[in-house]
Amino acid sequence: MTDPRILAAIPHRPPFLLLDEIVEWEESRIVCRKTWREDEYFFPGHYPGFPIVPGVLLCESAMQAGAVLLSRHVSPAGGGVPVATRMNDVRFKQIVRPGQTTSIEVVLTERLATAYFLEAKVTSAEKLAVRFEFACTLADT
Repeated sequence: MTDPRILAAIPHRPPFLLLDEIVEWEESRIVCRKTWREDEYFFPGHYPGFPIVPGVLLCESAMQAGAVLLSRHVSPAGGGVPVATRMNDVRFKQIVRPGQTTSIEVVLTERLATAYFLEAKVTSAEKLAVRFEFACTLADT
């Protein structure tokens, strides 16, 4: 069951909602969790016989967590939804498999008008799976 705070903060919905719960939520930092179920739609094709979570989806889950974090910084009256504008220094370190739970930590490091700069770290079983920096801006809804 998805944390209702996530559903209230971002427009993503299944099957492309890649967060289950918020663990911690501060002004400039958020920690979320996602358990990658064995019946996820992409596992049969990535890779047959040895399913792994696609790295791009690990990154997307972190960017969704970043969007939840930024929902506190964006005025509802102002409209707009955070969209990624760049990813830097992406490092994949650990494979994530069906049934594993990831912890997703995102920190807001800087804001310039409607540009937001963030750092993300995704871990599984206390091992780093991916880390990267990303930026986003607000798109009109």
